[in-house]
Amino acid sequence: MSLLDLFNQKAKVQPPQKRGDADEQLDVYSGMRVEVTTDAGEILFVAKLLGLHGDKAELHQYSESEIAQDIGTIHARIRGYSDYERKAVYMEGVITSGPQRIWQVENLTVVRVGNDRAFFRLETNLEAATTFSGLGLGERPCKLLNISVGGASISSEHRYHEGDKFLLKVRLLEDRPESAMFSQVVRVIEKEGGKFEYGCQFLELTEEDQEKITQNIFAAQRQKRGRT
Repeated sequence: MSLLDLFNQKAKVQPPQKRGDADEQLDVYSGMRVEVTTDAGEILFVAKLLGLHGDKAELHQYSESEIAQDIGTIHARIRGYSDYERKAVYMEGVITSGPQRIWQVENLTVVRVGNDRAFFRLETNLEAATTFSGLGLGERPCKLLNISVGGASISSEHRYHEGDKFLLKVRLLEDRPESAMFSQVVRVIEKEGGKFEYGCQFLELTEEDQEKITQNIFAAQRQKRGRT
């Protein structure tokens, strides 16, 4: 698929059936991306929530994590993100490690639903670039301020508008390939000195894309901690 085709393509997906009855519309569904942390807020791993049945489910871990090795059974906090309603869902449950990075969840309960960010964001200050399709603008430099599996914040001297779409390119780690994410501007903040900050949402990511981004974020996080 060409870059122009990617920009013109519209996603045709239907929201999945949610857990809960008509009076309890809980934004939780099988296939939801989630971030798992300890009660103290220490991030363990990122996963996909599958096999949801009552208060039980499975977590299929995306990210490799040294922290999550041999953890056994613990009470954890689980933050999910609805790709369909753009909401964060805060849950709790008891998780137990299993083979092939598959975790069992019991006593899964929803604590609250909110509009805030759902995923861990890695704070950065990296050189990046945006590329528009078909506008003859070429690459425009920007700074990557932070990134998560679902989106990023960038700083730029160029004026964009809410709803603008572009390809965001950045190398999170020197020894890894450059990442390129199809992105849409969802928030614009005008700063002093003729600069702008943009909140961007990643679009049309495949499962392989999500896993690669997550792996790079976790690797960059470990590298950052090693320097402090």
